[in-house]
Amino acid sequence: MKTILLPTDFSDNAKNVWKYELEEEIKTKFKIYSQDNFFTPFASGSSEYNNMIICPCSMGSMAKIANGLASDLLSRAADVILKERGKLVLLTREMPYNLVHIENMKKITLAGGIICPASPSFYHHPKTIEELVDTVIIRALKLLNIKTESKFWGK
Repeated sequence: MKTILLPTDFSDNAKNVWKYELEEEIKTKFKIYSQDNFFTPFASGSSEYNNMIICPCSMGSMAKIANGLASDLLSRAADVILKERGKLVLLTREMPYNLVHIENMKKITLAGGIICPASPSFYHHPKTIEELVDTVIIRALKLLNIKTESKFWGK
């Protein structure tokens, strides 16, 4: 089995949204790094990290990444993944898109990133919200060639 290193980074806004939407503080077993900590391993191209998922990716974070503004840990780590030619997957959830969003998506795609809107699939007839969310997570992991025990179209 392949080992997956999973450092966790929350933007300040992500922490606020988490608290607002879930009505609780972030609880995780993973180490959470500060947005101003550029000494984390994944903030350097000399580290062993080569893939990254930003979930959810706000249009603000996308704009920073698209324009090379590595002003916080999230955008710096994404910049490192792109410059090292790793796989960067951005799960967007905001809609509709305006032209600036689309241009930023274009820039990231041309730089090697993958835009993956958090659009769940319904063809397996999910019964719960969790099953619906799982379709998005499974798709994002598949983009990084991480195998899951899931059903795919035609199987």
